[in-house]
Amino acid sequence: MIRRFGETPEKGRTYTRRPGVYALLPQGKDLLVTWYDDGQNPELQLPGGGIDPGESPITALHREVFEETGWLIAAPRRIGAFRRFTYMPEYDLWAEKICMIYSARPVRPKGPPREEFHEALWMDTAVAVQMLGNEGDRHFATRHLNRL
Repeated sequence: MIRRFGETPEKGRTYTRRPGVYALLPQGKDLLVTWYDDGQNPELQLPGGGIDPGESPITALHREVFEETGWLIAAPRRIGAFRRFTYMPEYDLWAEKICMIYSARPVRPKGPPREEFHEALWMDTAVAVQMLGNEGDRHFATRHLNRL
């Protein structure tokens, strides 16, 4: 059983299962995070996103982190998972997100984020824990902070 964070699923609503991968990218006391702002739903996020059909989770993790931060990563290690039920306005979709969380080492930037509305930020982990946009991301960032 995967732990659920966030809202309880609504009875009668159909949710599409969306597996995804997300990364804690620490460097010292800081985390590399992404600020998403489409003008309507601004949110601080762990870099990551959906796994494309036929794509492995590790390949998706490298792709998503690069698209959202412009950084290359190394040594990804899965540290847990959670699920949450949410509406995804960018896809007009009610989703059951299966979020696999990895810890990885940020290696180097190759340029700005390639995904629209994303900005890569280095942030003190303690501040990120307070500002991350969903409870599951905050849970894993807090676990990381408690190990510092």
